[in-house]
Amino acid sequence: MTVTLADVAARAQVSPATVSRVLNGNYPVAAATRERVLRAVDDLDYVLNGPASALAAATSDLVGILVNDIADPFFGIMAGAVQSEIGGPGGRAGGERLAVVCNTGGSSERELTYLTLLQRQRAAAVVITGGAVENPVHAEAMAGKLRRLGEAGTRIVLCGRPPVPDTGAIALAFDNRGGGRRLTEHLIGLGHRRIGYVAGPEERTTTRHRLEGHRDALKEAGVDECATVHGPYDRRSGYEATRELLRREPDLTAIVTANDTVALGACAALREAGLRIPEDVSVAGFDDLPFSVDVVPALTTVRLPLHEAGARAGRIAMGREPEPPGKMSVIAGELMVRGSTAPPRK
Repeated sequence: MTVTLADVAARAQVSPATVSRVLNGNYPVAAATRERVLRAVDDLDYVLNGPASALAAATSDLVGILVNDIADPFFGIMAGAVQSEIGGPGGRAGGERLAVVCNTGGSSERELTYLTLLQRQRAAAVVITGGAVENPVHAEAMAGKLRRLGEAGTRIVLCGRPPVPDTGAIALAFDNRGGGRRLTEHLIGLGHRRIGYVAGPEERTTTRHRLEGHRDALKEAGVDECATVHGPYDRRSGYEATRELLRREPDLTAIVTANDTVALGACAALREAGLRIPEDVSVAGFDDLPFSVDVVPALTTVRLPLHEAGARAGRIAMGREPEPPGKMSVIAGELMVRGSTAPPRK
């Protein structure tokens, strides 16, 4: 059965006129009401109706770029690179496309809602950046959204995210597991045996893969696992988690962190505790964000080619670069050894 504007209005408990205002963005609507309408749009998978249904197979000049946090350099670098590739020789109307960056704030609900709205706008392409939420209900809903987008003519590229089978989406996935393994192997090679870990949110694929790489390296070397503390991918989390690590494991000699931003917080907590980096505790990050080489000491990390991956995702989304074989490509990271890691104190 076709979902109508009236169905959305009934679900959101508002008038059809209010639904129209929210979807067209031509009249101010209270934030709470707007969220309720968008949730109903998402729940009912409302896309197009009436005369506009004839256009369902067409695509517009709109390209959606989904990010968890545009203020995080990890996402900002990729989004900027995607946008730099939009348009060009393969585009219409002089090659120009309108890029819309959709900031989900890490919300699964907002991620689904943005995909529904992009489908309604008949987006030419959608690029989804960063790790996925590991929740079976959300994963099923995401797969359904991606399939419907693809059927409507939208090209979908996952950048830095694992593949979603049977959706037609193209995946450029980072080798987070391999990077996590190489970081820990580096520390073990220096002589560290008490290695704490500050991990990201437990529900994210990026978190799990990096932590699995760390644990694989420990297991292969016969080194016992030290404490692990989970938290958001931000500086404050790194600070608070490191204080907790020091409380649990006062004899640790190294800390691996979820990313470079978390590493900054870890370094601050270590200095506050009167510990020197790397003389007392070595610290390693992940991603190689621009500031990593400028902090003191410069941060040992895994360099992910964020700009290159984003640019490639943009070219594939615009049809200016062939799809990888099997719609899947794994992008390796590079270990960058700098001053924040050294052999443990004797």
